[in-house]
Amino acid sequence: MSETESQRSSDFSISGPTLNSGWGRAPKSLGKTLQIKGAGTREKEVELLEFITTNGSSNKIAPRGLGRSYGDSSTLSSGLLTDPGGWKDTFDFDPSNGTLRVSSGYSLDDIMRKLVPRGYFVPVTPGTRYVSIGGAVAADIHGKNHHVDGSFGTHTKELRLVSPTGVHVLYPSDPEFKATVGGMGLTGFVSEAVIDLIPISTSKVKVTTRVTQSIDDTILELEENDTKYRYSVAWIDCMAKGKSLGRSVITWGEHLELSELTGAGDPLSFDPRFVASVPDIAPSWLLNRLSVRAFNELWYRKGKLAKEVSIESIESFFHPLDMVGSWNRLYGQKGFLQYQFVVPFGAEDTLKEAVRLLSNVKVPSFLAVLKRFGKGSGNYIAFPSPGWTLALDIPTHRFGLADLLDRLDALIVASGGRVYLAKDSRVSKHLIPMMYPEIDSFREVANRLDPEGIFTTDMSKRLALRDEDL
Repeated sequence: MSETESQRSSDFSISGPTLNSGWGRAPKSLGKTLQIKGAGTREKEVELLEFITTNGSSNKIAPRGLGRSYGDSSTLSSGLLTDPGGWKDTFDFDPSNGTLRVSSGYSLDDIMRKLVPRGYFVPVTPGTRYVSIGGAVAADIHGKNHHVDGSFGTHTKELRLVSPTGVHVLYPSDPEFKATVGGMGLTGFVSEAVIDLIPISTSKVKVTTRVTQSIDDTILELEENDTKYRYSVAWIDCMAKGKSLGRSVITWGEHLELSELTGAGDPLSFDPRFVASVPDIAPSWLLNRLSVRAFNELWYRKGKLAKEVSIESIESFFHPLDMVGSWNRLYGQKGFLQYQFVVPFGAEDTLKEAVRLLSNVKVPSFLAVLKRFGKGSGNYIAFPSPGWTLALDIPTHRFGLADLLDRLDALIVASGGRVYLAKDSRVSKHLIPMMYPEIDSFREVANRLDPEGIFTTDMSKRLALRDEDL
């Protein structure tokens, strides 16, 4: 049988190999896809466990959702990638307490389309709806409301995890839960989760917009006003210089109450669509210093012209880039990386220095966002911690990029900060213990759940996240 043919049994199929990457389109890795078959979640759990027991010694597995992590956290060279499409058997909504028991293959988009019309919203969403529940757990995702509501794990009440040692039911007080939420898929395969939802009375968001003239103004505005709003984010112009360094467009949001809604129509209508799609022919030089500088200037002027208070749809406020299909192709075949870090409150000088450094080297990033994090989730290697987080997209072909990011890493670690593993593709493994001081607790639990390291990824190997990678 050739490598490109599918291997099949009554319980599973393996197809490929195919070339895979994260959302940044780099780095790329050749792997096969594992699909577990079965009539329901419980049957699939048994079949996956049987596959691991029978084939695990010769087949490493990387849990992969919809591929929206940016780097190499969901790829595995010469390994097996799980197919989330088959894990969509459980969707049990309990309106009496606003909880949802859901299979890990469902996406936030799936949940919103089903439950926003019923008056419920997901507790946390990043900048895209196309994240699987399994991926949301693995990355302990955060959104514009972290300063109020925390990360996804904070709203996760129960998990079902398939590891080589069995099928485990996990709760927030369990060490296995703390290693799995934010654990980047390295403790096993999340098959199901129970999450809290947010009740809403409309599918609209009341948005307050304000522009700032500098990074100092931006920090002050966020410090003074974030507690007034559930959602908060600042878009920063990282190419501005001088007195305009760090100028921003800040948007705060709240779910619009029914009493505030004007006009006819269904107050809970929700049917987002693509308005355009990027073909796979964009040259790598399309997003350069000149084009990004022009875009940033237009975006800043747009913010200055915006009404201070406006009404937006859920999709335009939370997921504007989802309206553009395959927008990652804008960076060309060579791809891009997203660099995201957090530094503690009190380290504002480090934040300013990072923005100054990015401006001085003229990093062409049209997507740079600043948020304030609230209390961390307490999970061992989850990213969010109290402080300032900045995320920006950078083309991978930029000259001198490695040196630039190494300098930023040094600044961030010195201040007690860290980078986001779900976005990373290049940080040094020697910095991980400093960025994630509970890495040994994570390793201990992961080794107990998966003694042979069957669940692994290219990232885990690169960063030595498990003992066997050291």
